[in-house]
Amino acid sequence: MPPLTTRLRDLPPTCGPVRLIGVDGHAGSGKSTFTRLLAERLGGPPVLCLDDIADHDRLFDWTDRLSRRVLEPLARGETAVYSAYDWASRRFGPPRELPPAPVVLIEGVGAGRRALRPLLAASLWMDLSASQAWARGRARDGDAQREFWDRWEPAEREHFAEDPSRPFADLLVRPGREGYRLLDGPGARPRSWSDRHRG
Repeated sequence: MPPLTTRLRDLPPTCGPVRLIGVDGHAGSGKSTFTRLLAERLGGPPVLCLDDIADHDRLFDWTDRLSRRVLEPLARGETAVYSAYDWASRRFGPPRELPPAPVVLIEGVGAGRRALRPLLAASLWMDLSASQAWARGRARDGDAQREFWDRWEPAEREHFAEDPSRPFADLLVRPGREGYRLLDGPGARPRSWSDRHRG
């Protein structure tokens, strides 16, 4: 079976000339780490972190911003320009560019949401439970972010109750001691994704 990277490159474009790959999962589930590894294996495609699109006032209400700043330009084959949010200073920073590369990775909570699914060539879900992922995230961020996590958890729970991503994922990514185990997701299209992706 071809490796995951080959299969992703072989998918048809879904957003203009771009194959958008979404990496979703609970906060703390390892999305950023897996996406960084996947990007290395793919040769360094552009990566958009949804933490750069969200902000303190719009933890999940950022679909319009993402569409206007990123998705619509990519669909036209143009370079997207957006400002990344600085969670420490609570303001948006200088403009960044995201080119319409053959593959673009989008990672973050909500990357597989209903509004994005029609534009995704593949939707990946980091398959850790909310409790496991949140415990990892809290341990990573420490007491300094305790109040943020206290606010985040109920907001994320509400988001996924209203707009779940896992039932529509093409691929489930399960962290293991020797890399990642890849399994067909509940929403897998007529292809098999199951494989082992070692890091």
